[in-house]
Amino acid sequence: MDIPVSAIAMLVFASLSLCAGVLLYFALRPPDALQKRINTVSGVRTERPGKRSKLGRAKEVSQTALDSMKNVVGGFAPRGQEKAQPRIQRLLTFAGYRRENALRVYRGAKIFLAMVFFFLYIPVGAWLGQSSAGVLQVGAIVAIVGYIVPDYWLRYAAQRRQKNIVRHLPDALDLMVVCVEAGLGLDAALSRVASEMNLASPALSSEFLQVTQETKAGKPRAQALRDLTTRTGVEDLSSLVAMLVQTDRLGTSVAQALRVHADSVRTRRRQRAEEAAAKTTVKLVFPLVLCIFPALLVVLLGPAVIQIIRAVAQVLEKG
Repeated sequence: MDIPVSAIAMLVFASLSLCAGVLLYFALRPPDALQKRINTVSGVRTERPGKRSKLGRAKEVSQTALDSMKNVVGGFAPRGQEKAQPRIQRLLTFAGYRRENALRVYRGAKIFLAMVFFFLYIPVGAWLGQSSAGVLQVGAIVAIVGYIVPDYWLRYAAQRRQKNIVRHLPDALDLMVVCVEAGLGLDAALSRVASEMNLASPALSSEFLQVTQETKAGKPRAQALRDLTTRTGVEDLSSLVAMLVQTDRLGTSVAQALRVHADSVRTRRRQRAEEAAAKTTVKLVFPLVLCIFPALLVVLLGPAVIQIIRAVAQVLEKG
C-alpha cells in the first residue's frame, strides 16, 4: 500500500524542523565563558558591535552559523572511513583548507547536501505525479548524488589551486632571482616575492609567506621548505625545494642556482602549453563528429534522400 503524499509532507516538515532546531541551537548558542577567558589572556582583540556595519555583522553571523552547522552535522558522519581520511585530509590541504575542523566541516557538508537534495526532490516527485515508493527511491538516488558531489568538487578545487601555483611559479622565480641578485637573503627574497605575487597568485603568495613565518618562528629553513612541498603537492615546488636545500647545504651560489632552475621551469611551462595546443586537434574530433557532422550530413544528403524516396514512391505507384 502506498504511503499518502500528505504523510510524507508531514514527515519531511517534522524532520526539517527538528534538524533546524538542533543545528540552530549549536550554531547560535552563546560563546563559552572559558573560551572568552582564553581569548582575553591570549590578547585576541574583539571589535565592539558599534564599530561594524549591520551588513558586516550579518555576514559574520551567517558564516559562523553555517560553519557551525556543518561542523555539528559532520559529527554524525560515519567513522568507518579511516582509510579514506588521510586522502581527504591531503586533498583539503592541497585545496587550501587547513583549519583544524576542515575534515569535520567537509563531512558535514556531504551529509547536509544529501539531506537537502533528498528533501528538495520530494515535492518535485509529488508534483510529477510519482507514487510514494517511487518518490522515496528516486529521492534516495538523488541523496547519494548530493553525498558524492563534494568529493568531485574538492578534487577540482585541489587541482585548480595546484595549476595556479604551477602557472605562476616561473614568474615568482624570476622575481626571486632579481631579489637575490640585488643583495637580499633567501628569507627576505621569499617575503618580498610573497608580497609582490599576492595579486597574481594568492595561493603561491600565501605558501611563501607561511614559509617565512615558520622560519621566523624558529623552524629550520630546510624543514619549512619540505613542509611547503607537503602542503601543495606540486612537483615543480618539490624540485625547487630540493635545489634550495642542496644549495644551502653545499654553500654554492643561490642566485646562479635560482637562475638555472627558473630557466628550466619556464621551459617546462612552454612545453606544457605546446602539449595542450597539440591536444586541441584531438579534442575537437568528438564535437565535430557528434554535433557538426550530423548537421552537415542532413543538409548535404537531405535533398538527395527526399528525391530518391519520391522516385521510389512513383515507381511503386506505377507498378
